[in-house]
Parts: sequence; structure tokens; C-alpha cells
Amino acid sequence: MKEELKVEDPTMPAGGWGSVKEVTNILLGQHVPIKDSRLLMKQNKPDGYACVSCAWAKPANPHPFEFCESGAKATAWETTSKQIGADFFERHTVTELEAWSDHDLEDLGRLTVPLRWDAASDRYRPIAWDAAFREIGATLQECARDKVVFYSSGRASLETSYMYQLFARMYGNNNLPDSSNMCHESTSVGLQKSIGVPVGTVNLNDFEHTDCIFFFGQNVGVNSPRMLHQLQEARKRGVQIITFNPLRERGLVSFTNPQSPLEMLTGAETAISTQYHQVKPGGDTAALMGLCKAVLAQDDEARAGGAQRVLDTAFLQEHTHGFDDFEQSVRDCTWGHIERESGLTRSAIEAAADVYCKSSAVMGVYGMGLTQHRHGVQNVTMLVNFLLLRGNIGKPGAGICPVRGHSNVQGQRTVGITEKPELAPLDKLKEQYGFEPPREKGMNTVEACEAMLAGQVEAYIGLGGNFIRAIPDTVRMEAAWRQLPLTVQISTKLNRNHIIHGKASYILPCLGRIEIDRQGGVPQSVSIEDSTAYMHGSRGMAEPAADTLLSEPAIVAALAKATLLPNPKVDWDGWVADYSTVRNAIAETYPKIFHEFNERMWTPGGFRKPLAAAERVWNTPSGKAEFFTPETLQGDPDTETGDPHALRLFTVRSDGQFNTTIYSNDDRFRGVTGSRMVLFMSPADIARHGLSNGDEVDLRTAVGVDAERSVAGLTVVPYDIPDGCVAGYYPECNPLIPLWHHAIDSKVPAAKSIDVLIRRSAVQ
Repeated sequence: MKEELKVEDPTMPAGGWGSVKEVTNILLGQHVPIKDSRLLMKQNKPDGYACVSCAWAKPANPHPFEFCESGAKATAWETTSKQIGADFFERHTVTELEAWSDHDLEDLGRLTVPLRWDAASDRYRPIAWDAAFREIGATLQECARDKVVFYSSGRASLETSYMYQLFARMYGNNNLPDSSNMCHESTSVGLQKSIGVPVGTVNLNDFEHTDCIFFFGQNVGVNSPRMLHQLQEARKRGVQIITFNPLRERGLVSFTNPQSPLEMLTGAETAISTQYHQVKPGGDTAALMGLCKAVLAQDDEARAGGAQRVLDTAFLQEHTHGFDDFEQSVRDCTWGHIERESGLTRSAIEAAADVYCKSSAVMGVYGMGLTQHRHGVQNVTMLVNFLLLRGNIGKPGAGICPVRGHSNVQGQRTVGITEKPELAPLDKLKEQYGFEPPREKGMNTVEACEAMLAGQVEAYIGLGGNFIRAIPDTVRMEAAWRQLPLTVQISTKLNRNHIIHGKASYILPCLGRIEIDRQGGVPQSVSIEDSTAYMHGSRGMAEPAADTLLSEPAIVAALAKATLLPNPKVDWDGWVADYSTVRNAIAETYPKIFHEFNERMWTPGGFRKPLAAAERVWNTPSGKAEFFTPETLQGDPDTETGDPHALRLFTVRSDGQFNTTIYSNDDRFRGVTGSRMVLFMSPADIARHGLSNGDEVDLRTAVGVDAERSVAGLTVVPYDIPDGCVAGYYPECNPLIPLWHHAIDSKVPAAKSIDVLIRRSAVQ
């Protein structure tokens, strides 16, 4: 094995002393002062700040410590006392920094002054704010309006996001791709088709009334650890939690609550999943088909015996459309087909269905394990089909619950960040601001990448994020990225997106959400939407890293003023001076959602936007919830080669990261420390390929003739994983995912299933 890599059998629960140790280590490692570490007591509190990590719900009556390990890491990462000094780029060229790891780049600390890349010296040089805005604006004025991309990550506030989408549309396009294009766009498409809303129907109260939870493809211990409180409380009430996931993730196995002195002292653990089914990657539609088939069989048996029906026939008749066709497809599907595609046995699926049939209020929780597939949208509609069979949408304790990633990725969509003009209130914007909004469809993330490869993008503006690291097809995209005439990044820390840059490149450093944002000496507040569609206010609590930083709204406004012709109906300066005026503008654009916005944003637990499906009102063409018959049970029919040597790769995150932010190279839940360049394989596959534990291997994508895609230098790690499948870390395995390998209809990169070929590395 590589000297720095250590692997051991992970046995610890989620939470517990391991979580306490991780939080302590990152606070010390980022040199966070004691006074700033106390900020954690204000995280996700009604009088504090919204976590900058995940989007999980913020309760009205929070725990004393309403933060998790991931949230603490995010807070430490943002409030670090480390800074990139003025001399840093004098000592390092940008080309030299390409060899640095993602962790090492961000670990340098906060960016504090605006920077412009100097081609002659290959260094970033400081530039005055006014000069940066003037130069960027002049360049944008010369660009073709349809060839500029306005990307946003999921952290920007509702206020900033609203201003940003208005800037883009006044500029002349709907090119507003965002991070949801890479994760939950399959949700937005699938749920809209099925139940008439693009978001989930579950709220925190439902966890108190449910009697069964089905989990699909979501790693709660890493991606949304605060949800473990709801799951633990549900388990203590006897709620059964049934999990379908390729890997046995620690957060879905057991949990020790760090906020319980008794559990911490005794080491007591709560078993989270009562059944755990290691479905084959891409086998979710087949598993759900099997669940539905088992439910129909139990209904047949009940009907034959004169017992109460298992199906909620009254609900099906009154509230659904398309059931007959779906029922026939389920009956026609054979168990052999289901078992082959899901990787599960009939008896295992029937055991899960038996619990479902005996439960009166069931929730379906899922993550990117459902959405990032060629048939990601179908996976979502299949989960809806399953819930509809027994009326499990639109009643207490039941519903569908997509777990979103970044802290305001759902909210950005609510206030207009979308490439789809039909989803934006263009007529209202025209009336409100006196301009003609563009009506042509804009570019989503995949389409923006395709345009870059074709040389059809002239400028890229990034509101946060690490775009070049997050997208698939890394090698091809980095080459195209370097040919972009202009790249602009609004950022807090240095990342790969700054090092791989366009021909002209600017870094505009901004305040973080946790920092006090003073405009004219007056502290401002912002707002976000959580994963359950509740809006919350957020007050910065930490002193800014530097007095040279500008806020995100101030930067967006300055770019707009430098680029656009003056518009007397848009008071950019007034909005920056007082963010409550931005919220008034949002409320005017979206009165049904944001009426009395400034007053309601401080409601404990937030206020929820109207969700018709939660009230069993279905905004679909038929006026009812729609059953959709799956086209195929194959998870990835376009890229499954049938090669007996091929392995099905899916990507995973570690507990040492959040999205592309790498806090450390360790993954304690999987027992890996010191390196992220590992490949998890079943012992049977290791033997079948003539390999051994610790061997170094290379992977090559088994499909596609447009380019050679490979990742070298991965260390084999034996793991409990379905045979025929391998797992590697995101984003390290992104070079293996072709850009064209995306979900049908939603274009989400299909990173959870791709055939690869393995070979021993030439040099060990």
C-alpha cells in the first residue's frame, strides 16, 4: 500500500466521540479563536445564522447544540483565521499551484482582496475593486448576450440569488445553471410530473407522526447528520427504517447522540436501519418495482380472503391517474427480472414490502443515489408510485422527502435561478422592472459545458462554487475552460476553479454568511430556504475576515451597474444599502410565497411556501397525482457494456468533505485515512481480477469512443459492496464520467453508475 494510506475496519457509530474529536480537530486546525468557536451555539437558531453546509430543516425549538459535525466543519472553514497573504502569489505561480490538492488550496484560508490573473508572470495580482468591476463590465458589454454563463452554487442567499437572476435576464439570457443541475434536477422534473410540485412534501412534524421510513441512496451520516436526531427519536418510538443503499453507511447503521451525556458516557448506540438492503447501483427502479409487486400480491391475498384491502382504493380513485397501466406493468414484470436488475432477492424485497403494508404513514427519503442515474427521473417517479399505492402523500407522517445538498440550493430556484423560462415569472419581471426578459431557454450545467467544448461560451461568472471540479469529464473540460475568454469567480477561498482559469480571470472575494455584513454601518440579514421548503432569516455573527471584503449582494450589484444600462426601476445601490428592500422586491415578484417577507422571516422554524401536493391538490395536467410506468428496469442501458470484465462504478463522498470542499483526506466511517485515491471492491471481485488488498490500479471508462477517460493510481480496498460494483470518491473519479452520460430529461450527470475496466498499474 501507499505509505500514507491506512485502512482499518470501521466499527464506530455516527456521532459519538468520533464526531467530537473531528469538530475539535478542525477548530484547532483552522485556528478558530475560542470566541468564534462559540458561534456554533448560534448555528441554525432562530436568532442566529443558517448553517452554510447542508440544507436540512431548522426546527422551531432547536437542540442546545443545533449543529452537526459537518456544519461545525463548514463554520470553522469559513471563520478560519488563516488568510492568503499579499505575498502568496509572489511565491507561487498559478501553474505551480495546479499540483496542489483540493484540500491544500482551500486550507490556505480566506481570500481578502480582489485579484486579476497576469499572463506575463502567471500570477494573480491585486486589483482595485472599481477597476475590476469596470474591466469585467466592459468585457461583458462586448460579449454576445447568449454566450455568457451565470452559474451559482447553492450557498448564495435568497436576496443575492434574486439580484443575480435579474442581472442575468437584464443582460439578455436565461443562462442560469446552478448546482441543482448536478444533483436534484431529477427531483425537480420527476416530482413536478408526478405530483405537481418540484420539491418534497415532508416537514419536520411528519417525523413525529410517521410509523415507517424508507431510505434510498442517501448517506445521512455525511450529508445531513442533523437528521439523525429525527431518526433516533423515530426509532425510539418503534418506527421501522428500511434502507436501500449499495454501501452500509455508518449513519444508517447506528448513532450515538453527542448531545446525550448518558450515551456519550456509556457508549450506547441507537440502531437506525431495521432492514438494510444493499441494492446494486442503478437497481433502484427494479427494487421499487419489486416492492410494488409485493404490495399488489398482498392486496390480492386480502381481497381473496375478504379482508381489508392493502391498496388505498379510495385514494387511488379520487386522487390518482394512470394506476391501471402501472398495475399491469407491475404484474407483467417477473421476479427473475427484478432480482437480476436490483441485485436483491425476492424474499428480501417482500420483507420490506410487508412492513410497508402494515404501516399507516410512510415517508420516502432519498438523495443522489436515486437522482444521478440515466434513469434518475424515473427513479423519482417510481418512488412516488410506491407511496401512492397506500395514499402516503398528503397526510401527517407520510410523504416524499428529497434531501437537498447545499444550504440554499432549493431557495435559489424559488427566486428565479433557472435556465427554464417557463419556471420564472417573466411577465411579472417585465412589469416590475420595465424591460423585456429573454424568452429563450438558457443553458443548464451540462449544456453550458457542451457549449464550452464547442467554443461557444465567451464569459463565465461564478457566484460561488468550484464548477470545474464538480462537473464530469474533467480532462476535456479543463482544456476547454482554459480557452474561455473571461472567467470571474465570487469566492471566499482559493479552489481549483481559480487555478484552472480563462484567458482573463478575476477572483472577487466576498463575505461569508456567518460574517457580520454591515452596509453604511448597519448590520444586514439574509434569508435561505431549507430542504423542506421553509424560509429562514440568518444574521451574521462573526467579524469579517478583512475590511476589504464586499458582500455578495454588493458584488452582484456592482457587476450589474458596470455592465447594464441604467434602469430607473432597479435601485441597485438602494438594495445594497438595505437588504430588506430586496426582500420587498422579492415579495412583489412572488406575493403568494413571500408576502410580509421581512416580518415572517424570523418565525421560529421558518415559514413554508405553499405546497399544493401536501394538501392533496395536484397541479398536473390531469389534476391528479400521476402514476408513471417505467421504461426499463435497467439502471443504465446505454452504458452497460455486457463485458464480463467490466465493473459498475459509482461515486461517493467521505465524512471529510462536503461536495467539492475537502476538509481532510480521511474517511473515518469507511476506515480510510491519509488518501482519497482508493477504490472500494468486494473481496470476490478482487480475487476475480487477480488483485490483492493494497494493489494500485487504473480505471478506464468502458464506453464512449469520443475520448479516452481514465483515472490512475487508485489503491484497492476490500469493502462490503455488491459484487460486480466498485466505488470511488467524488470528485476524484469525475474524469471517468462522460459529459453525455446524464439523466434523461433532467441532464443530471449520471455519476452513480458507469461501466469501467480495471487494470493493475504499471508502476507499483
